[in-house]
Amino acid sequence: METLKLLVTVFQDEEGWYVAECPAIPGCMSQGRTLEEVMKNIHEAAELCLEVRKEKGLPLTVQTYEIEVPAYA
Repeated sequence: METLKLLVTVFQDEEGWYVAECPAIPGCMSQGRTLEEVMKNIHEAAELCLEVRKEKGLPLTVQTYEIEVPAYA
């Protein structure tokens, strides 16, 4: 089976929940109480989002780019 390697962003919100997003898949987000839980959840969310996008005939992912900006301390 072919696999995709996708980047995810993770941050902790003001209530302590971890929130993950996969920028290459529009609308693909999840959350969890722990980092382990959010990573499990975003993996599942990505699989489901890709399945729905395929069923609807949409591109599986969108192009993402890496940019460089000054880091402010």
